[in-house]
Amino acid sequence: MKLIYGVKDRPKVGQLILFALQQLLAILAATIAVPMIIGNGMSISAALFGAGAGTIVYLLFTKFKSPVFLGSSFAFIGSMSAAFAGAASVSFLGYFGLIIGAIFAGLVYVIIAAVIKFVGVNWIDKVMPAVVIGPTVALIGLSLAGNAVGNVAGNVLDPETGAYLMDLHGIICLVCGLITLAVTIVCSIYGKKLLKMIPFIIGILSGYVVAAIFTGFSYIDGAEALRIIDFSKFTQMEWYPEFTFLKLFEIDYSAADMGAYIGTVAVAYIPVAFVVFAEHLADHKNISSIIETDLLKDPGLSRTLLGDGVGSMVGALFGGCPNTTYGESVGCVAISGNASVITIFMTAIFAVVASFIAPFVTFLATIPDCVMGGVCIALYGFIAVSGLKMIQQVDLNENKNLFVVSVILITGVGGMALQFGKVTVTAIACALILGILANVLVNIRGKKKGGGAAEGETSQPAEDSAAGDGLSAETSVLASEQAEEDKNGTV
Repeated sequence: MKLIYGVKDRPKVGQLILFALQQLLAILAATIAVPMIIGNGMSISAALFGAGAGTIVYLLFTKFKSPVFLGSSFAFIGSMSAAFAGAASVSFLGYFGLIIGAIFAGLVYVIIAAVIKFVGVNWIDKVMPAVVIGPTVALIGLSLAGNAVGNVAGNVLDPETGAYLMDLHGIICLVCGLITLAVTIVCSIYGKKLLKMIPFIIGILSGYVVAAIFTGFSYIDGAEALRIIDFSKFTQMEWYPEFTFLKLFEIDYSAADMGAYIGTVAVAYIPVAFVVFAEHLADHKNISSIIETDLLKDPGLSRTLLGDGVGSMVGALFGGCPNTTYGESVGCVAISGNASVITIFMTAIFAVVASFIAPFVTFLATIPDCVMGGVCIALYGFIAVSGLKMIQQVDLNENKNLFVVSVILITGVGGMALQFGKVTVTAIACALILGILANVLVNIRGKKKGGGAAEGETSQPAEDSAAGDGLSAETSVLASEQAEEDKNGTV
Protein backbone atom coordinates (compact mmCIF):
# COMPACT_ATOMS: atom_id res chain seq x y z
CA MET A 1 0.00 0.00 0.00
CA LYS A 2 1.57 3.23 -1.16
CA LEU A 3 1.06 6.12 1.23
CA ILE A 4 0.36 9.58 -0.17
CA TYR A 5 0.96 11.19 3.20
CA GLY A 6 3.21 9.65 5.85
CA VAL A 7 2.72 9.85 9.61
CA LYS A 8 4.66 13.12 9.96
CA ASP A 9 3.34 14.77 6.79
CA ARG A 10 0.96 17.75 6.94
CA PRO A 11 -1.67 17.95 4.17
CA LYS A 12 -2.81 21.40 3.03
CA VAL A 13 -5.55 22.96 5.15
CA GLY A 14 -8.37 22.24 2.71
CA GLN A 15 -7.28 18.64 2.24
CA LEU A 16 -6.78 18.22 5.98
CA ILE A 17 -10.38 19.24 6.67
CA LEU A 18 -11.73 16.80 4.08
CA PHE A 19 -9.48 13.98 5.33
CA ALA A 20 -10.65 14.57 8.89
CA LEU A 21 -14.31 14.54 7.84
CA GLN A 22 -13.67 11.27 6.01
CA GLN A 23 -12.16 9.72 9.14
CA LEU A 24 -15.10 11.01 11.18
CA LEU A 25 -17.57 9.38 8.80
CA ALA A 26 -15.59 6.13 8.90
CA ILE A 27 -15.74 5.83 12.70
CA LEU A 28 -19.11 7.45 13.24
CA ALA A 29 -21.53 4.52 12.90
CA ALA A 30 -19.75 2.30 15.41
CA THR A 31 -19.02 5.15 17.84
CA ILE A 32 -22.66 6.20 18.22
CA ALA A 33 -24.02 2.66 17.96
CA VAL A 34 -22.79 1.64 21.43
CA PRO A 35 -24.80 4.23 23.43
CA MET A 36 -27.81 3.52 21.18
CA ILE A 37 -27.56 -0.21 22.00
CA ILE A 38 -27.13 0.33 25.75
CA GLY A 39 -29.93 2.91 26.01
CA ASN A 40 -30.71 4.04 29.57
CA GLY A 41 -30.60 7.66 28.44
CA MET A 42 -27.00 7.55 27.24
CA SER A 43 -26.06 10.48 25.01
CA ILE A 44 -24.88 9.94 21.43
CA SER A 45 -23.22 13.36 21.25
CA ALA A 46 -21.46 12.75 24.59
CA ALA A 47 -20.06 9.46 23.23
CA LEU A 48 -18.77 11.39 20.19
CA PHE A 49 -17.16 13.97 22.52
CA GLY A 50 -15.62 11.17 24.61
CA ALA A 51 -14.17 9.51 21.51
CA GLY A 52 -12.56 12.76 20.39
CA ALA A 53 -11.19 13.57 23.85
CA GLY A 54 -9.90 10.02 24.32
CA THR A 55 -8.14 10.12 20.95
CA ILE A 56 -6.36 13.35 21.85
CA VAL A 57 -5.13 11.70 25.06
CA TYR A 58 -3.92 8.71 23.03
CA LEU A 59 -2.03 10.93 20.59
CA LEU A 60 -0.32 12.75 23.46
CA PHE A 61 0.83 9.49 25.07
CA THR A 62 2.09 8.14 21.73
CA LYS A 63 3.93 11.39 20.93
CA PHE A 64 1.82 11.85 17.76
CA LYS A 65 3.44 8.82 16.11
CA SER A 66 0.42 6.50 15.80
CA PRO A 67 -2.37 7.47 13.33
CA VAL A 68 -5.20 5.67 15.13
CA PHE A 69 -8.60 6.95 16.26
CA LEU A 70 -10.24 5.67 19.46
CA GLY A 71 -13.99 5.08 19.47
CA SER A 72 -16.65 3.39 21.60
CA SER A 73 -15.73 -0.24 22.28
CA PHE A 74 -18.24 -2.97 21.43
CA ALA A 75 -16.34 -5.41 23.63
CA PHE A 76 -17.63 -3.66 26.76
CA ILE A 77 -21.32 -3.67 25.81
CA GLY A 78 -21.99 -6.61 28.15
CA SER A 79 -20.04 -4.90 30.93
CA MET A 80 -21.97 -1.65 30.49
CA SER A 81 -25.27 -3.50 30.56
CA ALA A 82 -24.18 -5.22 33.78
CA ALA A 83 -23.39 -1.81 35.32
CA PHE A 84 -26.95 -0.63 34.66
CA ALA A 85 -28.50 -3.96 35.69
CA GLY A 86 -26.68 -3.91 39.02
CA ALA A 87 -27.91 -0.38 39.71
CA ALA A 88 -31.55 -0.94 38.80
CA SER A 89 -32.81 0.07 42.24
CA VAL A 90 -30.82 3.33 42.50
CA SER A 91 -31.42 6.14 40.00
CA PHE A 92 -28.39 7.10 37.89
CA LEU A 93 -26.07 4.72 39.77
CA GLY A 94 -25.42 2.95 36.48
CA TYR A 95 -23.55 6.02 35.25
CA PHE A 96 -21.22 5.74 38.24
CA GLY A 97 -20.68 2.12 37.20
CA LEU A 98 -19.77 3.18 33.67
CA ILE A 99 -17.05 5.49 34.94
CA ILE A 100 -15.65 3.24 37.69
CA GLY A 101 -15.72 0.27 35.31
CA ALA A 102 -13.74 2.17 32.67
CA ILE A 103 -11.23 3.11 35.36
CA PHE A 104 -10.82 -0.57 36.30
CA ALA A 105 -10.32 -1.50 32.64
CA GLY A 106 -7.91 1.38 32.08
CA LEU A 107 -5.87 0.38 35.12
CA VAL A 108 -5.40 -3.08 33.58
CA TYR A 109 -3.79 -1.37 30.59
CA VAL A 110 -1.64 0.81 32.86
CA ILE A 111 -0.38 -2.23 34.79
CA ILE A 112 0.40 -4.18 31.60
CA ALA A 113 2.15 -1.09 30.19
CA ALA A 114 4.31 -0.85 33.33
CA VAL A 115 5.31 -4.51 33.03
CA ILE A 116 6.16 -4.12 29.35
CA LYS A 117 8.23 -1.03 30.13
CA PHE A 118 10.53 -3.22 32.22
CA VAL A 119 10.57 -6.49 30.22
CA GLY A 120 10.36 -5.07 26.67
CA VAL A 121 8.29 -6.23 23.69
CA ASN A 122 10.49 -8.93 22.14
CA TRP A 123 8.37 -11.59 23.82
CA ILE A 124 5.39 -10.45 21.74
CA ASP A 125 7.10 -11.42 18.48
CA LYS A 126 7.74 -14.86 19.98
CA VAL A 127 4.25 -15.36 21.40
CA MET A 128 2.47 -13.76 18.44
CA PRO A 129 4.57 -14.10 15.27
CA ALA A 130 3.18 -13.48 11.78
CA VAL A 131 1.56 -16.92 11.68
CA VAL A 132 -0.59 -15.90 14.66
CA ILE A 133 -1.11 -12.18 14.25
CA GLY A 134 -1.76 -12.28 10.48
CA PRO A 135 -4.93 -14.39 10.53
CA THR A 136 -6.06 -12.58 13.71
CA VAL A 137 -5.91 -9.21 11.93
CA ALA A 138 -7.76 -10.76 8.99
CA LEU A 139 -10.43 -11.90 11.44
CA ILE A 140 -11.04 -8.35 12.64
CA GLY A 141 -12.22 -7.50 9.13
CA LEU A 142 -13.98 -10.80 8.48
CA SER A 143 -15.85 -10.69 11.80
CA LEU A 144 -17.42 -7.39 10.73
CA ALA A 145 -18.37 -8.65 7.27
CA GLY A 146 -21.83 -9.80 8.35
CA ASN A 147 -22.66 -6.34 9.68
CA ALA A 148 -21.69 -4.64 6.42
CA VAL A 149 -23.54 -7.14 4.22
CA GLY A 150 -26.62 -7.11 6.45
CA ASN A 151 -26.79 -3.32 6.34
CA VAL A 152 -26.51 -3.22 2.56
CA ALA A 153 -29.14 -5.92 2.11
CA GLY A 154 -31.71 -4.37 4.44
CA ASN A 155 -31.17 -6.62 7.50
CA VAL A 156 -34.33 -8.68 6.97
CA LEU A 157 -33.67 -12.44 6.86
CA ASP A 158 -35.92 -15.24 5.68
CA PRO A 159 -36.18 -17.54 8.74
CA GLU A 160 -36.29 -20.65 6.54
CA THR A 161 -33.51 -20.01 4.01
CA GLY A 162 -31.40 -17.54 5.97
CA ALA A 163 -31.21 -15.35 2.86
CA TYR A 164 -31.94 -11.64 2.90
CA LEU A 165 -35.48 -10.85 1.79
CA MET A 166 -35.51 -8.71 -1.33
CA ASP A 167 -38.85 -6.99 -0.97
CA LEU A 168 -39.13 -3.43 -2.33
CA HIS A 169 -37.47 -1.90 0.73
CA GLY A 170 -34.66 -4.46 0.63
CA ILE A 171 -34.05 -3.82 -3.06
CA ILE A 172 -33.85 -0.06 -2.52
CA CYS A 173 -31.39 -0.58 0.36
CA LEU A 174 -29.29 -2.83 -1.86
CA VAL A 175 -29.30 -0.25 -4.67
CA CYS A 176 -28.23 2.57 -2.31
CA GLY A 177 -25.50 0.43 -0.72
CA LEU A 178 -24.07 -0.79 -4.02
CA ILE A 179 -24.09 2.71 -5.51
CA THR A 180 -22.18 3.92 -2.45
CA LEU A 181 -19.65 1.10 -2.85
CA ALA A 182 -19.30 1.65 -6.62
CA VAL A 183 -18.72 5.40 -6.28
CA THR A 184 -16.16 4.77 -3.53
CA ILE A 185 -14.28 2.30 -5.74
CA VAL A 186 -14.39 4.54 -8.82
CA CYS A 187 -13.11 7.56 -6.88
CA SER A 188 -10.31 5.54 -5.28
CA ILE A 189 -9.17 3.85 -8.51
CA TYR A 190 -9.93 6.38 -11.26
CA GLY A 191 -10.22 9.63 -9.33
CA LYS A 192 -7.71 12.40 -9.80
CA LYS A 193 -5.92 14.18 -6.96
CA LEU A 194 -8.46 15.06 -4.25
CA LEU A 195 -11.19 12.65 -5.39
CA LYS A 196 -8.73 9.78 -5.07
CA MET A 197 -7.93 10.74 -1.47
CA ILE A 198 -11.50 11.18 -0.15
CA PRO A 199 -13.42 8.29 -1.74
CA PHE A 200 -15.50 7.69 1.42
CA ILE A 201 -16.92 11.19 1.54
CA ILE A 202 -17.91 11.11 -2.13
CA GLY A 203 -19.31 7.59 -1.80
CA ILE A 204 -21.36 8.34 1.31
CA LEU A 205 -22.72 11.61 -0.08
CA SER A 206 -23.68 9.88 -3.35
CA GLY A 207 -25.48 7.11 -1.49
CA TYR A 208 -27.19 9.63 0.79
CA VAL A 209 -28.49 11.64 -2.19
CA VAL A 210 -29.91 8.52 -3.84
CA ALA A 211 -31.49 7.43 -0.53
CA ALA A 212 -32.95 10.94 -0.07
CA ILE A 213 -34.55 10.80 -3.52
CA PHE A 214 -36.20 7.46 -2.76
CA THR A 215 -37.28 8.75 0.65
CA GLY A 216 -38.88 11.79 -1.00
CA PHE A 217 -41.17 9.50 -3.00
CA SER A 218 -41.95 7.44 0.11
CA TYR A 219 -44.40 10.08 1.36
CA ILE A 220 -46.79 9.16 -1.44
CA ASP A 221 -49.56 6.91 -0.15
CA GLY A 222 -48.61 3.26 -0.50
CA ALA A 223 -44.92 3.97 -1.15
CA GLU A 224 -43.68 3.75 2.46
CA ALA A 225 -41.27 0.97 1.50
CA LEU A 226 -39.13 3.57 -0.29
CA ARG A 227 -38.35 5.35 3.01
CA ILE A 228 -34.63 4.83 3.63
CA ILE A 229 -33.78 7.94 5.68
CA ASP A 230 -35.54 8.78 8.94
CA PHE A 231 -35.80 12.56 8.69
CA SER A 232 -37.93 12.62 11.85
CA LYS A 233 -34.68 12.55 13.83
CA PHE A 234 -34.30 16.25 13.05
CA THR A 235 -37.32 16.91 15.28
CA GLN A 236 -35.63 15.08 18.18
CA MET A 237 -32.22 16.74 18.10
CA GLU A 238 -29.94 16.53 21.14
CA TRP A 239 -28.80 20.14 21.46
CA TYR A 240 -25.91 19.54 23.85
CA PRO A 241 -23.99 16.50 25.15
CA GLU A 242 -25.27 15.07 28.43
CA PHE A 243 -21.90 14.17 29.95
CA THR A 244 -21.78 11.06 32.09
CA PHE A 245 -19.87 12.63 34.99
CA LEU A 246 -22.68 15.17 35.50
CA LYS A 247 -25.01 12.30 36.43
CA LEU A 248 -22.82 11.54 39.44
CA PHE A 249 -24.26 14.51 41.29
CA GLU A 250 -27.78 13.09 41.00
CA ILE A 251 -27.09 9.71 42.65
CA ASP A 252 -28.40 8.80 46.10
CA TYR A 253 -25.30 6.93 47.25
CA SER A 254 -26.82 6.18 50.68
CA ALA A 255 -29.45 4.00 49.04
CA ALA A 256 -26.90 1.73 47.38
CA ASP A 257 -24.71 -1.09 48.63
CA MET A 258 -21.60 0.46 47.10
CA GLY A 259 -19.19 -2.32 48.09
CA ALA A 260 -21.19 -5.05 46.40
CA TYR A 261 -21.95 -2.85 43.39
CA ILE A 262 -18.32 -1.90 42.79
CA GLY A 263 -17.38 -5.57 43.03
CA THR A 264 -20.00 -6.44 40.41
CA VAL A 265 -18.69 -3.75 38.08
CA ALA A 266 -15.08 -4.87 38.59
CA VAL A 267 -15.93 -8.46 37.66
CA ALA A 268 -17.78 -7.22 34.58
CA TYR A 269 -15.00 -4.93 33.28
CA ILE A 270 -11.57 -6.25 34.28
CA PRO A 271 -11.59 -9.59 32.38
CA VAL A 272 -12.83 -7.85 29.23
CA ALA A 273 -9.86 -5.47 29.43
CA PHE A 274 -7.50 -8.41 28.93
CA VAL A 275 -9.52 -9.47 25.89
CA VAL A 276 -9.35 -5.98 24.38
CA PHE A 277 -5.60 -5.95 25.04
CA ALA A 278 -5.26 -8.73 22.47
CA GLU A 279 -7.24 -6.70 19.95
CA HIS A 280 -5.07 -3.67 20.77
CA LEU A 281 -2.01 -5.68 19.74
CA ALA A 282 -3.64 -6.87 16.52
CA ASP A 283 -4.74 -3.36 15.50
CA HIS A 284 -1.29 -1.90 16.14
CA LYS A 285 0.41 -4.72 14.26
CA ASN A 286 -1.96 -3.97 11.38
CA ILE A 287 -1.37 -0.22 11.25
CA SER A 288 2.37 -0.88 11.67
CA SER A 289 2.38 -2.98 8.51
CA ILE A 290 0.56 -0.20 6.63
CA ILE A 291 2.88 2.65 7.67
CA GLU A 292 5.95 0.35 7.65
CA THR A 293 6.95 1.37 11.17
CA ASP A 294 6.74 -0.94 14.18
CA LEU A 295 4.61 1.04 16.63
CA LEU A 296 5.22 -1.57 19.31
CA LYS A 297 8.83 -0.35 19.38
CA ASP A 298 8.39 3.32 18.45
CA PRO A 299 6.68 4.96 20.32
CA GLY A 300 6.45 1.59 22.09
CA LEU A 301 3.71 -0.73 23.26
CA SER A 302 3.84 0.73 26.77
CA ARG A 303 2.92 4.15 25.38
CA THR A 304 0.16 2.87 23.07
CA LEU A 305 -1.34 0.94 25.99
CA LEU A 306 -1.18 3.94 28.30
CA GLY A 307 -2.76 6.10 25.63
CA ASP A 308 -5.50 3.54 25.02
CA GLY A 309 -6.12 2.95 28.73
CA VAL A 310 -6.17 6.56 29.87
CA GLY A 311 -8.01 7.59 26.70
CA SER A 312 -10.62 4.97 27.53
CA MET A 313 -11.07 6.42 31.02
CA VAL A 314 -11.47 9.92 29.61
CA GLY A 315 -13.96 8.71 27.01
CA ALA A 316 -16.10 7.06 29.68
CA LEU A 317 -15.93 10.11 31.93
CA PHE A 318 -17.66 12.17 29.25
CA GLY A 319 -19.59 9.65 27.16
CA GLY A 320 -19.85 6.56 29.35
CA CYS A 321 -18.25 4.31 26.72
CA PRO A 322 -14.74 2.88 27.14
CA ASN A 323 -12.73 3.56 23.99
CA THR A 324 -10.65 1.28 21.85
CA THR A 325 -8.59 1.47 18.66
CA TYR A 326 -10.80 1.35 15.57
CA GLY A 327 -10.31 -0.98 12.62
CA GLU A 328 -12.46 1.39 10.56
CA SER A 329 -9.87 4.12 11.15
CA VAL A 330 -7.05 1.78 10.13
CA GLY A 331 -8.97 0.78 6.99
CA CYS A 332 -9.51 4.43 6.12
CA VAL A 333 -5.76 5.05 6.37
CA ALA A 334 -5.07 2.09 4.10
CA ILE A 335 -7.58 3.00 1.38
CA SER A 336 -6.96 6.76 1.31
CA GLY A 337 -3.18 6.40 1.58
CA ASN A 338 -3.19 9.13 4.23
CA ALA A 339 -1.41 8.17 7.46
CA SER A 340 -0.89 11.76 8.62
CA VAL A 341 -1.34 11.81 12.39
CA ILE A 342 -2.41 15.46 12.14
CA THR A 343 -5.48 14.18 10.30
CA ILE A 344 -6.35 11.98 13.28
CA PHE A 345 -5.86 14.94 15.61
CA MET A 346 -8.13 17.10 13.46
CA THR A 347 -10.72 14.30 13.41
CA ALA A 348 -10.66 14.26 17.20
CA ILE A 349 -11.15 18.03 17.29
CA PHE A 350 -14.06 17.71 14.84
CA ALA A 351 -15.64 15.01 17.03
CA VAL A 352 -15.43 17.26 20.11
CA VAL A 353 -16.78 20.33 18.29
CA ALA A 354 -19.45 18.40 16.37
CA SER A 355 -20.89 17.02 19.61
CA PHE A 356 -22.18 20.54 20.33
CA ILE A 357 -23.63 21.09 16.83
CA ALA A 358 -26.98 19.33 17.03
CA PRO A 359 -27.95 19.57 13.32
CA PHE A 360 -24.61 18.13 12.24
CA VAL A 361 -24.74 15.26 14.72
CA THR A 362 -28.34 14.57 13.69
CA PHE A 363 -27.37 14.60 10.01
CA LEU A 364 -24.64 12.05 10.71
CA ALA A 365 -27.15 9.94 12.63
CA THR A 366 -29.52 9.95 9.63
CA ILE A 367 -26.98 8.39 7.27
CA PRO A 368 -28.76 5.12 6.36
CA ASP A 369 -27.29 1.79 7.43
CA CYS A 370 -27.28 0.64 3.81
CA VAL A 371 -25.11 3.59 2.77
CA MET A 372 -22.63 3.02 5.62
CA GLY A 373 -22.70 -0.68 4.77
CA GLY A 374 -21.56 0.14 1.24
CA VAL A 375 -18.35 1.85 2.38
CA CYS A 376 -17.84 -0.67 5.19
CA ILE A 377 -17.59 -3.50 2.66
CA ALA A 378 -14.43 -1.80 1.44
CA LEU A 379 -13.23 -0.74 4.91
CA TYR A 380 -13.59 -4.16 6.51
CA GLY A 381 -12.21 -5.85 3.40
CA PHE A 382 -9.02 -3.80 3.57
CA ILE A 383 -8.56 -4.80 7.21
CA ALA A 384 -8.90 -8.47 6.26
CA VAL A 385 -6.50 -8.11 3.34
CA SER A 386 -3.92 -6.42 5.61
CA GLY A 387 -3.93 -9.55 7.76
CA LEU A 388 -3.66 -11.83 4.75
CA LYS A 389 -0.62 -9.87 3.58
CA MET A 390 1.04 -10.67 6.90
CA ILE A 391 0.40 -14.37 6.26
CA GLN A 392 2.44 -14.05 3.04
CA GLN A 393 5.52 -14.09 5.28
CA VAL A 394 4.56 -17.59 6.41
CA ASP A 395 5.35 -20.86 4.61
CA LEU A 396 1.96 -22.59 4.51
CA ASN A 397 3.57 -25.68 3.01
CA GLU A 398 4.70 -26.36 6.57
CA ASN A 399 1.96 -28.25 8.40
CA LYS A 400 2.80 -26.58 11.70
CA ASN A 401 2.02 -23.16 10.22
CA LEU A 402 -1.03 -24.46 8.38
CA PHE A 403 -2.50 -25.81 11.63
CA VAL A 404 -2.04 -22.50 13.46
CA VAL A 405 -3.65 -20.42 10.70
CA SER A 406 -6.47 -22.96 10.34
CA VAL A 407 -7.28 -22.92 14.06
CA ILE A 408 -7.44 -19.14 14.15
CA LEU A 409 -9.53 -18.68 11.01
CA ILE A 410 -12.06 -21.43 11.70
CA THR A 411 -12.66 -20.61 15.37
CA GLY A 412 -12.85 -16.90 14.55
CA VAL A 413 -15.06 -17.11 11.47
CA GLY A 414 -17.13 -19.77 13.23
CA GLY A 415 -17.89 -17.26 15.97
CA MET A 416 -16.44 -19.04 19.02
CA ALA A 417 -17.47 -16.36 21.51
CA LEU A 418 -17.67 -17.81 25.03
CA GLN A 419 -19.59 -16.42 27.97
CA PHE A 420 -18.56 -17.10 31.56
CA GLY A 421 -21.19 -15.56 33.78
CA LYS A 422 -21.21 -11.86 32.97
CA VAL A 423 -17.90 -12.02 31.11
CA THR A 424 -17.90 -12.63 27.34
CA VAL A 425 -14.71 -13.57 25.56
CA THR A 426 -15.10 -12.41 21.96
CA ALA A 427 -14.57 -14.73 19.00
CA ILE A 428 -11.44 -12.81 17.99
CA ALA A 429 -9.95 -13.13 21.47
CA CYS A 430 -10.77 -16.86 21.61
CA ALA A 431 -9.22 -17.39 18.18
CA LEU A 432 -6.08 -15.50 19.19
CA ILE A 433 -5.70 -17.45 22.43
CA LEU A 434 -6.18 -20.80 20.67
CA GLY A 435 -3.79 -19.69 17.93
CA ILE A 436 -1.09 -18.87 20.49
CA LEU A 437 -1.59 -22.25 22.20
CA ALA A 438 -1.53 -24.08 18.84
CA ASN A 439 1.67 -22.27 17.87
CA VAL A 440 3.31 -23.30 21.14
CA LEU A 441 2.15 -26.90 20.64
CA VAL A 442 3.52 -27.28 17.09
CA ASN A 443 6.87 -25.74 18.04
CA ILE A 444 7.58 -27.72 21.24
CA ARG A 445 9.74 -30.28 19.46
CA GLY A 446 11.71 -27.63 17.60
CA LYS A 447 12.42 -25.79 20.84
CA LYS A 448 13.63 -28.96 22.55
CA LYS A 449 16.04 -29.65 19.70
CA GLY A 450 17.19 -26.06 19.82
CA GLY A 451 17.01 -25.70 16.07
CA GLY A 452 14.64 -25.03 13.22
CA ALA A 453 13.03 -21.83 12.09
CA ALA A 454 11.64 -19.33 14.51
CA GLU A 455 7.98 -19.58 15.37
CA GLY A 456 5.78 -18.63 12.48
CA GLU A 457 8.69 -17.95 10.10
CA THR A 458 9.33 -19.68 6.81
CA SER A 459 11.84 -22.48 7.18
CA GLN A 460 14.74 -22.29 4.72
CA PRO A 461 16.66 -25.30 3.32
CA ALA A 462 20.43 -25.38 3.75
CA GLU A 463 21.12 -25.17 0.02
CA ASP A 464 18.89 -22.11 -0.19
CA SER A 465 20.77 -20.45 2.63
CA ALA A 466 24.02 -20.88 0.74
CA ALA A 467 22.57 -19.04 -2.23
CA GLY A 468 21.33 -16.19 -0.05
CA ASP A 469 17.83 -14.77 0.54
CA GLY A 470 16.11 -18.05 -0.35
CA LEU A 471 17.60 -18.34 -3.88
CA SER A 472 18.69 -21.75 -5.15
CA ALA A 473 22.31 -22.17 -6.27
CA GLU A 474 21.28 -22.18 -9.93
CA THR A 475 19.19 -19.05 -9.57
CA SER A 476 22.03 -17.38 -7.71
CA VAL A 477 24.44 -18.07 -10.59
CA LEU A 478 21.96 -16.68 -13.13
CA ALA A 479 21.52 -13.60 -11.01
CA SER A 480 25.29 -13.10 -10.84
CA GLU A 481 25.61 -13.44 -14.61
CA GLN A 482 22.80 -10.93 -15.14
CA ALA A 483 24.46 -8.50 -12.76
CA GLU A 484 27.75 -8.83 -14.71
CA GLU A 485 25.91 -8.13 -17.99
CA ASP A 486 24.25 -5.05 -16.49
CA LYS A 487 27.63 -3.85 -15.30
CA ASN A 488 29.07 -4.17 -18.81
CA GLY A 489 26.10 -2.35 -20.33
CA THR A 490 24.65 -5.47 -22.02
CA VAL A 491 20.90 -5.46 -22.69
